Amino acid sequence: MSWQLKALRVFLRLGVKRSLRRQRDSYSARRAFEFGGWLNARGRPWRSFHDEALGRVPALWTASTEPEAPVVLYFHGGGYVSGSPRTHAPLARYLARRAGVALCLPAYRLAPDHPFPAAFDDAVAAWEALVGRGHAPGRIVIGGDSAGGGLALALLAHLCTTGRARPAGVFAFSPFADLTLSGPSLSENAHSEILLPADRLERLRERILHGADPSDPRISPLFGAFAQSPAVFIQAARTEILRDDALRMAERLRAEGVSVRCDVWGNLPHVWQFFPGWLPEARLALGQVGGFIREQLRLES
Repeated sequence: MSWQLKALRVFLRLGVKRSLRRQRDSYSARRAFEFGGWLNARGRPWRSFHDEALGRVPALWTASTEPEAPVVLYFHGGGYVSGSPRTHAPLARYLARRAGVALCLPAYRLAPDHPFPAAFDDAVAAWEALVGRGHAPGRIVIGGDSAGGGLALALLAHLCTTGRARPAGVFAFSPFADLTLSGPSLSENAHSEILLPADRLERLRERILHGADPSDPRISPLFGAFAQSPAVFIQAARTEILRDDALRMAERLRAEGVSVRCDVWGNLPHVWQFFPGWLPEARLALGQVGGFIREQLRLES
């Protein structure tokens, strides 16, 4: 364990986790996430990104691309109520460099202003617009973290069940894949979890769903179908509350014959990959996923 990780664990547990537990609504969470993203970035790296919408969905790109070029379609996390392409700019920039391809971050609509299925509908629209630009599905890798990881897997299930062309591969960092909240780690890891307060998830779910079925595969890909899915790479932490979302998601995919790699790391924060400028562990994890992206796109090392 690096000294940077030791320091970050203390900061997140004593500072950020307590703050998340006290936040009154999604708007305060959104402001806090934007501020945290600014601190993490130590500047505004998104200013160097390329601003180009995917149809009706705004998006930031790490670089401009030709239509036929390989690309990563990345959905940011934030519990479907916060986060943005700007908060995830450091992660996106580092991963794009390690993969050697451009990375596109759609700004999908957020709850509670835009409850389910708004984020899913935007993910589908972004995919269709990206393909419509000339990016062949086999030259696209889909990914995301937390809620964005769940969104990436929900989009994959949609493509599989509707018989559409699949991407070259999918990766997810600690995906929020089950809004029925039935994973044992939600209670087993409530104390060991460094970042997320487990006792706030039911309230978060209400803001996201507004009465919709939590087992709908468009929001809970754990209940989706994945016939003829491409390879999937999942990373999660052993001590986080969403550990079992990752493990059960991997089991669900394997049951349908999907090639899955699911790496469970040690006592790390939820989506530690968010901190490549601070954590050696984040850079290592992103480097592994960069290799996965290159492998699925059949790019030279």
